[in-house]
Amino acid sequence: MTQSKNFGFGEDEMMLRDAARKFFADNCPPDQLHRLVANNPDIHRPIENKWQPELWQAICELGWHLVCIPEDCGGIGMPLVAAVALAEEVGKAAFPSPLLSTFNSTFVLNACGTNTAKQTLESIANGRAATLAITNQKGSWEPLDTDVRIDNGKLTGSAWFVQDASKADLLVVSAASNDGVGLYVVNTSATGVNIIADGIIDLTRDQAHIEFNHVDAVEVSAPGKGGEAISQAMPAILAVTSADMVGAGEWLLQTTTEYATTRVQFERPIGFFQAVKHPLVNVMIEIDQAKSLTYAAASAYHEEPERADILARMAKSRASDMAAFSANRAVQLHGGIGFTWECFVHLYFKRQMHNRSLFGDGEYQREQLANSLIAPL
Repeated sequence: MTQSKNFGFGEDEMMLRDAARKFFADNCPPDQLHRLVANNPDIHRPIENKWQPELWQAICELGWHLVCIPEDCGGIGMPLVAAVALAEEVGKAAFPSPLLSTFNSTFVLNACGTNTAKQTLESIANGRAATLAITNQKGSWEPLDTDVRIDNGKLTGSAWFVQDASKADLLVVSAASNDGVGLYVVNTSATGVNIIADGIIDLTRDQAHIEFNHVDAVEVSAPGKGGEAISQAMPAILAVTSADMVGAGEWLLQTTTEYATTRVQFERPIGFFQAVKHPLVNVMIEIDQAKSLTYAAASAYHEEPERADILARMAKSRASDMAAFSANRAVQLHGGIGFTWECFVHLYFKRQMHNRSLFGDGEYQREQLANSLIAPL
């Protein structure tokens, strides 16, 4: 099977993207974002989760969280490319919300295919935010790596590097038993759930490690089937994360280019000089490469599932490298002001660095690609 024209990005997806672009321009411009999340430069400041729940409610009213939820669960059932288009705009606005974490949870629950998973998707469709708790203390997102166990229907242990934990209502947890790794859903407010905030560089997100002390859980994937569901969903998760980096890279490029046309040195805008022009062109090229791979991965998820994992890891690898390069060039080309807290660039720099490592950086993805493509030979 070949991919659809324009990666399946049609009129509906374009309208969705344009609506998101306007929403973020109206509700989360960079100056407002900076006042919200970066009003305190003190390195010893307490860990805080700064976001606007009312904007999350507005997003739910617009139905963005429904994009990848099947129609029979109360969703819209659009293809992955729609979620990727939204994720790109989220990254361009560096928007603090549980939307992308909810998307990722949706992908995993869709892969489970059980009645309880469908019931959980219906809860998400009703506006409950969700996030994945599938990572062990070593930072591994591999499907069978978990520090949580389940015995007699109760979870014990810890999940690490949980994204948007303080914004979520539901946790999708991977837990091991004697019969293998399964997936389970718990409420973040459940008795025995202890959310411990992590201090991270990304001011637009929150992260936590979560302790489970004999917590009652609902099984959404049978023991021994959880790893399979995570593996099936991982290409979509990687594509959404890559789209976030593409969007942030586009903001960094546009902002730096505009600065280069207004900042005058030696009686000329600094954009006149090749030492500025060439790095900006290189950033543009890297963004285009990452974007093409990201949308190709999103399209393949439905149309060429046998290639989805390979394309998604290619996208995450390219996007991770682009994230570091675009952030580095933006700071350097802003000159002395680029290093200051008042400059908006640092919000995107830090988001790019966080996304770069999330679900494995470029080097990790290339290692996985080598194992898939070379080892069998």
